[in-house]
Amino acid sequence: MEADSVIERISPLKLGLAISSLLLAVLFLTETALNRWDVLLAGGDFDPLARVSGGVLRDIRIAIVHCLLLGYLPAALLHVLKNGRRTVLALQSALACTPDECEQLAASIRLSRKGVVITGLIGLTFAIVSPYLVPPVPEAVWSPSAWSPEVWWHRIPGLLIGLFGVWLGYAIVIASLRMSRIAEKLDRIDLLDLSPLAPFTQQGLTHAWLLVGVFSIESLMMLETGFGRLIIFLGVGTFLFCALAVWAPVRGVNKRVRQEKQSELRWLTIRISESRDDLLRTGTGTESGELADLVAYRRLVEDAPDWPFTGSTYVWLVIYAFIPAASWMIGFVVEQLVERTFF
Repeated sequence: MEADSVIERISPLKLGLAISSLLLAVLFLTETALNRWDVLLAGGDFDPLARVSGGVLRDIRIAIVHCLLLGYLPAALLHVLKNGRRTVLALQSALACTPDECEQLAASIRLSRKGVVITGLIGLTFAIVSPYLVPPVPEAVWSPSAWSPEVWWHRIPGLLIGLFGVWLGYAIVIASLRMSRIAEKLDRIDLLDLSPLAPFTQQGLTHAWLLVGVFSIESLMMLETGFGRLIIFLGVGTFLFCALAVWAPVRGVNKRVRQEKQSELRWLTIRISESRDDLLRTGTGTESGELADLVAYRRLVEDAPDWPFTGSTYVWLVIYAFIPAASWMIGFVVEQLVERTFF
């Protein structure tokens, strides 16, 4: 419980900005102390946006992206944990639970130590392998004696990026599956108004947003040569995971809605049958009006959506899909403006 209290007190935004700012400051101070800027400018034709396959410029730009990722990933991980608990509390009326019961459900959204260890090893493995996927591959990828000061900022932060990247995915899976199971505790659902279930959908959209943010930062490395294959691999994986992240939290809601629809339709079938028999027996208009109302209501129930999605949900998904493309476009425009203005 003490750890939960610490998590609630920390702001993900402030945490991410603080980590990235500190790392960037240390990076630039280190480069200055080691006179690496002189090495960078030694050729006399410095172009900060040039596409190069090696050298100090490439290494520094990759190091900057790593600093941004190392700030973003822990902040995103923290946001997933906090958001899952807040989602449960926002569903208090739909869950028909007491404040204490909702607090217990919210506290159940946590990562297991075994899961953290296993996924951490997977992340470290991917981080160790990833440098071999980016040509040109150095002869001694993991030999510290062959590393320049900038490459140190690739290898060591790269391990942490792999670690936190997989932990983020693990946290999203755990929070989503837990929310799906919590949906089984929902009180009676109003099939004609699924808006009280919107927090489930919002959680999925938040997870997709965080994943797209990771890929948008990673895509900044497209400025460098050799990253095409790795970025395609990460991009396909990200968008598949985004689809899973949106679907998983509402899977349990879909099951409960379908159960409620089947229950309501069974009741309506019985009532329509009874009303029809009364109408045939008495031939009065009262039963006829009731029968028409029951048939109309049955049509409404049949047409009620099985998923708590609205038109805005799909709009946001389309926007998320274009965010990485927009970042590439902005980068291209900035590159052209800088080139025409200063070179």
